[in-house]
Amino acid sequence: MRLPIVHNPAYDAKFSPDHRFPMSKYQLLAEAIMQEGLAGPGDFHVPAPAPASWVKLAHDPAYVDQVYSVAVPAAIEKDIGFPVTERTALRAQCATAGTVMAARLALEHGVACNTAGGSHHANSRQGAGFCTFNDVAVAARLLLADHEIGQALVLDLDVHQGDGTAEIFQDDPRVFTASVHAERNYPTVKAVSDYDLGLPDGMEDLAYLKTLALVLEDLRGRVTPDLVFYNAGVDVHAEDRLGRLSLTDRGIEQRERMVLAHFRQRGIPVCGVIGGGYSKDAAAIARRHVILHRVASEFVF
Repeated sequence: MRLPIVHNPAYDAKFSPDHRFPMSKYQLLAEAIMQEGLAGPGDFHVPAPAPASWVKLAHDPAYVDQVYSVAVPAAIEKDIGFPVTERTALRAQCATAGTVMAARLALEHGVACNTAGGSHHANSRQGAGFCTFNDVAVAARLLLADHEIGQALVLDLDVHQGDGTAEIFQDDPRVFTASVHAERNYPTVKAVSDYDLGLPDGMEDLAYLKTLALVLEDLRGRVTPDLVFYNAGVDVHAEDRLGRLSLTDRGIEQRERMVLAHFRQRGIPVCGVIGGGYSKDAAAIARRHVILHRVASEFVF
């Protein structure tokens, strides 16, 4: 069986190529997935926009209504890093529904991936750091509310701390938040996850992978989830313009295989989301993101 992959063309809100956020990477990722034979044009699972009721499970209802009505205050748009227009609002709704869909597919097939998601800086009050809605938080809350899962783990290996996710679940023992990130990177003021590990600048493949192996074993003794949400940000790459770590493509591939093997060998489903990746060369970012989908395809049974 092929890896279930979730994608909607609306993930690409058509930003200018000069924007710091490489919006075109989503469509380029879908194209790279097809070029590698991981999916055909008709194989993607296509999510409809998430209803506001889902999003309000993780976010302030007033803020959610502002996004859906395209009336977000300028101060919040500044924190997000781009205007909330009809296109970016639709993108956030579809990406959020995409992670919900991928989570449910993972429960069915053992592993599934979204070609977007990992918007981990959006907190309960508002969006921030290129993140409008926290898709993983919404998906976790929805699956918990529907009794599809009883315990979730959010394993966030993006180069930036998952501060919004940590804040949303700070008083919710049903979701264990774990973030391994560059200590000196954004956000300046870190939130408190259930498990935080800040890494020094410039860490390369070998040291990173040894550290990750210890993290996974430590987490084994702390939480036994029904589902793992895995944020596979590629901004850990040495050439990423917003990262402070120094992994190679090979190091990212080994990271993905280590994470997926660890949880699948334990019989725990994994929902993969792509997280961050930043470069003026959006095609290069897409090639790094496709690594997650390529490796995940090895673990579909």
